[in-house]
Amino acid sequence: MAIEKVNSTDEFKQLVKDIKNQYDYKEAIAFGISRVDCGQKNSDKVLQANYVIVNFKENYGSEAIFIKALSEAGIKVDTTASDFTATINSDFLSNAMNAFAPYIDEATGDAHKNVQVIKALSKIDDLDNKFKITFIFEDTNPTSVEAVYLKLYALSLGKAELRGLNLNGAFGILSNVAWVGNTPYELEYLRDNEIEMKLNGTYPNVDSVDKFPRFLQHIIPADNTRILDSSKVRMGAQLAAGTTVMPGASYINFNAGTLGAVMVEGRISSSAIVGVGSDVGGGASILGVLSGTDGNPISVGKNTLLGANSVTGMPIGDGCILDAGVTILEGTKVKIEYNEIRKIEEVNPDNILCDDELYMAVKELDKEIEGHIILKAKQLMNLNGIHFRQNSTTGETIALRSVREIKLNDELH
Repeated sequence: MAIEKVNSTDEFKQLVKDIKNQYDYKEAIAFGISRVDCGQKNSDKVLQANYVIVNFKENYGSEAIFIKALSEAGIKVDTTASDFTATINSDFLSNAMNAFAPYIDEATGDAHKNVQVIKALSKIDDLDNKFKITFIFEDTNPTSVEAVYLKLYALSLGKAELRGLNLNGAFGILSNVAWVGNTPYELEYLRDNEIEMKLNGTYPNVDSVDKFPRFLQHIIPADNTRILDSSKVRMGAQLAAGTTVMPGASYINFNAGTLGAVMVEGRISSSAIVGVGSDVGGGASILGVLSGTDGNPISVGKNTLLGANSVTGMPIGDGCILDAGVTILEGTKVKIEYNEIRKIEEVNPDNILCDDELYMAVKELDKEIEGHIILKAKQLMNLNGIHFRQNSTTGETIALRSVREIKLNDELH
């Protein structure tokens, strides 16, 4: 049995409605069609998946057609699974082409992207098991390379929020491969053929060895986004328009990134997020959940400056400054003068940093007071307008009310 050619948009809508009314139909969180690269030695081993279009909580009409087209091609989609992947065959394409018939001619540019994919695939003579369709029905641990890549795409395209998808187990699913341009090579294949390849001058120029590809191998950034060294951004990172990633000590890991125009000259580790207008200075490090943050994901607020070689291991608020070389972890002891406490509390009215009786009494009288407190930096998490410095004489870490405005050069973003 096959899907008969649909002659009108009304017929198409009715077909979609009928499919959705089936008892086992389920809306997917994400779905898409990819071209996969398999192992040179182990042809059944998927090394990466290149998605043309990623549907994330959208385009359920296309999803319904794809499920029906697979079913009529003899492939039953298991909607009870967390994710499901199937190999595309000619019967599937024929069914999908018949279902999408009313939209085939107008599927160009930004119109009907899923139809464009089917239209383009129908012109490929030999599918050769290279094309897969993947559905994610539950956001649990991914179970296939195709599902991992679909989630990485959703993050890097900005369709899913950073830290918003379950990537547990991804490292165990992806293979460690040699990347030559956009082509992954099995390390075992290179070892087996090293002698012949080197003698024949065909040994490839390996760019990197990693489980994850580079961001730019899969994603076209916004026009005003700059990445000066492709190795500095890993697939699964998310870069908002206007972000600049300089070469040198910069790096943005997967499931990390920026929320607006940001200057990046330091390291944004996995799970870390940087707000619009902020500057991650040369060699600065924002720690990830596996590198000293006690599992507390870090966000850096808007218009915040992390000075060169500074380190932050806790969430930082808006309009803050970390001087060059300063390290702020949750357990870092920070000295704050009473009068600076008052200024910080003024811009953070919901937070009381000091309940000392003398301090509270003088504060009520709106008078100056000498003295200080020492507290753990954890008490300053997410607070706005703080300048973290180091006393060059005593080595103490101190906190002041920031009086500088951090503003990026508009011409550079």
